[in-house]
Amino acid sequence: MVRTSRFAPVALAVAALLLGVLPAQAQARPNRTPDRVTVGDRTFITDDRGRALQWRGFNLADKSSRGADAFADIRESDLRDMAARGFNLARLAFFWDDLEPTRGHYDRGYLAKMRRILDWAERYHVKVVLDAHQDVYGPHFGSRGVPDWATRDEGLPFWPIPDDWFSEYFEPSVQAAFDHLHKDADLRAAHARMWVTVASALGGHPALLGYDLMNEPFARFLEGEDLPAAAARFEAGELTEMWNRLAHAIRLVDRTSWVFVEPTVIVGLGVPTRLGHIDDPHAGYAPHFYETAMETGSDYDPDGTFIPAYEAAISDYPTRNRMPVIVGEWGGNPYVPHASQFVTDMTASLDRFSSGWTWWQWCRGGGYCFLDQTGAAKPSARLLAQPYARAVAGDPLSFTYDPAAHTYLLTFRTRDDVRGPTQITVPEDAYPNGYRVTVRGGDARWDGRGRTVTVNTRGRAGTTYKVTIGPR
Repeated sequence: MVRTSRFAPVALAVAALLLGVLPAQAQARPNRTPDRVTVGDRTFITDDRGRALQWRGFNLADKSSRGADAFADIRESDLRDMAARGFNLARLAFFWDDLEPTRGHYDRGYLAKMRRILDWAERYHVKVVLDAHQDVYGPHFGSRGVPDWATRDEGLPFWPIPDDWFSEYFEPSVQAAFDHLHKDADLRAAHARMWVTVASALGGHPALLGYDLMNEPFARFLEGEDLPAAAARFEAGELTEMWNRLAHAIRLVDRTSWVFVEPTVIVGLGVPTRLGHIDDPHAGYAPHFYETAMETGSDYDPDGTFIPAYEAAISDYPTRNRMPVIVGEWGGNPYVPHASQFVTDMTASLDRFSSGWTWWQWCRGGGYCFLDQTGAAKPSARLLAQPYARAVAGDPLSFTYDPAAHTYLLTFRTRDDVRGPTQITVPEDAYPNGYRVTVRGGDARWDGRGRTVTVNTRGRAGTTYKVTIGPR
């Protein structure tokens, strides 16, 4: 943990930000190569060829290792095995309390470990979102996230609730800590400086897709407020301001990576967010998608209203702001009776409103881990490995997967500003006995080899193609 001259530009950048004076290069818009396309009410990130991109992957998080042992449970084989199963995105949790354990002293070794994981991801063609993770604020309350030195609890009481850790967010001391982080000038500056440090060190890495600015933000309730009222006030005011402030800080050193913002967890109850506009041309929306009853130990109800209520609540904000949606976390207990139906219904829902997702989490063992102790996918989670179009040479009009028939259907319309083929990932687990492909529409050639179907379209723009993949 050494303060070195390499972070001097960071201090100057944050000082400029706090004074409201941005360098000319920071005021400029990020590069204007195609970066997104809006099709109907949905926006997709695009690559340098103009192709609409889709994402499937997992969270990588090691909450138990810290200090010199940080990231010990994340290995190169994790990225290799994710890619081998057809996944192309990882959301990597890092912890501010490890990065800056004492004020102003950043652990260069910690940043080096983050870079090493990015290097592994690049090797296996996996993109990474860096997630500034917190649970119940940070170590002051027995968790991970915001450092102890940045915790101001006003001397209010805190009572751990081991059997219901989420309820600890409602402790007065925890809410006071969040309130000071959002309002105190020195903590706001420290928060921005942390992100400038990360973006200065890792921005521009070829595996980096972007930054998730804070996991599951929370706030202090005012007297008489219930959760929906507190969330609406916080999202419209302090949270919108914080996302803009942190995004502007990152733009001092990284002009092109995406910044992903989250609503409060109230969206999981089917309550639309009240977030305001994020003034950044590379801003994406990264809500979480957890079934509330399952989170409290119940089985999934296939006839319940959770999924339609969530879809109705989630789509308005990103549609109005033309933001791509990548669901940063979702998952569920793989051992309940309806676990497989839960994954079936959730993946179908995600295909209707998002362009990507990362399941919680890639690990071996119990809980929400995708893999069992032997490294095999748990039966209820095998459906996560299904075909998807990682790059579409045009406008994706619809994409669905029927697990009963094992049939994937992609419909897209070509554009004249797009180069390159459409590429569809076909995980080996989805078709152990092989697959067949049909392409209908204009003139097209396709090639299906191994885990990728490549469709080259020819002819005029505006032609609609339908690609079907099914069992051989």
